[in-house]
Amino acid sequence: MTVSSNTRSRRKNLLLDIMLFVICVLLLMPLLLLIANGFKTPQEILVWPPTILPKDPTLENFHRVFSETPLFRWIFNSLSFALLSMIAIVITSTLAGYVVAKFQFWTINVIFTLFLATAIIPFEVYMIPLYFQVKALGALNSIGGLLIGYLVMSFGIFLIRQNVIAAVPDELIEAARIDGAGEFWIFWHIVVPLLKGPIAALSVLAFFQAWTTFAWPIVVLTRKTAFTIEVGLANFQSAYTVDLALLSAASAAVMVPSVLVFVLLRRSFVEGIAASGMKE
Repeated sequence: MTVSSNTRSRRKNLLLDIMLFVICVLLLMPLLLLIANGFKTPQEILVWPPTILPKDPTLENFHRVFSETPLFRWIFNSLSFALLSMIAIVITSTLAGYVVAKFQFWTINVIFTLFLATAIIPFEVYMIPLYFQVKALGALNSIGGLLIGYLVMSFGIFLIRQNVIAAVPDELIEAARIDGAGEFWIFWHIVVPLLKGPIAALSVLAFFQAWTTFAWPIVVLTRKTAFTIEVGLANFQSAYTVDLALLSAASAAVMVPSVLVFVLLRRSFVEGIAASGMKE
């Protein structure tokens, strides 16, 4: 009976593995097709039924992308914006999350509730008033103008708060206070080291939020050399046609930084997100 039970368990696990493999292949197929299209000629891209692998691979699309467009400049702009936004969000979220979790005042709870409420308000609702503020500051076509809309993340504060509650005991903080430690020393030397996983998860979320944003940059940026990569890719579409070969090559090239960030921080990302669901 034990052998039969083990056999059924192995068969069940094998079936589950096969199902997960098929799902992964289906999810990755559009991505693989995008990369393959970057190596195809414009004529082959339009062939029906579409081919998965290019019959006559070419690097001409990548050569044209890097020679005819300021792609490196767009990538640099996006990286600068995403990294600075990530740093700002990590700092504001860790400080606010720690304060909300460990300092019990009714005003703090009210402010925290208001911050969470802003998460249901689409950014486009207050994007135009924010644009006029950026214009009044003379920050159009600059990284600083972009950052004004991406300095704080309400979900980031919630994420850090949940992890502070779960991972930082009150007794540890009280012991440090009794020993004469200041609040900033406690935060930097005790709280932050215990939140490495959640901070890494928040870093990934903040980076991708800024890296992939489109609506805000297209409003703030009007000069071609100031474009982020998302706005730059939109320029491959003209009024009547879309250059699919160049667009595929450019999209494949700009995926590299975001994939590297996720690969390097994937384990901490999963651990931090999982911990945020813990009950108080």
